[in-house]
Amino acid sequence: MSYYLLLILAVLPSLLISYLIFRIDKYEQEPWWALALCFALGGAATVPTIRAERWLFGMVGEAPYDHVLEVFFLAFIGVALVEEGIKYLVLMAGAYPGRFFNEPLDGIVYAVLIAMGFATFENLLYADRQNWQTMALRAFTAVPAHLVFAIVQGYFVGLAKFRPARRRVFLIRGFVIALLLHGLYDFLILQNWTDWLLVLASVSLYLSLFYCGTLVKIHQQSSPFRRR
Repeated sequence: MSYYLLLILAVLPSLLISYLIFRIDKYEQEPWWALALCFALGGAATVPTIRAERWLFGMVGEAPYDHVLEVFFLAFIGVALVEEGIKYLVLMAGAYPGRFFNEPLDGIVYAVLIAMGFATFENLLYADRQNWQTMALRAFTAVPAHLVFAIVQGYFVGLAKFRPARRRVFLIRGFVIALLLHGLYDFLILQNWTDWLLVLASVSLYLSLFYCGTLVKIHQQSSPFRRR
């Protein structure tokens, strides 16, 4: 029974978020196969990501990480740069050029599907060696965190797609903001100084979700498929 509970906790949160994002895209929904492809590509991206992270973490050594430079390096380079960089490459190669990417909101939709595929396969790897309490915690922390970073990234990618004059500016801005948010979140998680910073990480995560809701609404309201 515990094995099936672990699988449910590993997969269900990401699937629910994927469905929610599909429903949010209410004016011109994407084909299911394109969404499934992005989800699968996000899952496949965990393989090079984990290899890169293991190598970078190996440079620092085992936890606990007490030195601020160690925590900074692992949070912003060892995790955030690697994960956001690979997810960004998947988004730009796998979805951005597609003909179905035909409104700004699609940037968020495809970015979230890639992130949820990534989070699902990441959770499945954790489920193999963690208990259900840890997996339940990840359902309310790690998975929503991937959602936040994806919405921010996808928002600016959506702008870049349809504002070619400022394409480079929007792409850089989206990547940098997602990187900083991810790095800061992991910095608070990896530090070993006080539990209050762990609480701050969770609070800031859910405050960021409200901000992300605003980004989604902006692209919804600017959809060319919306009936005036």
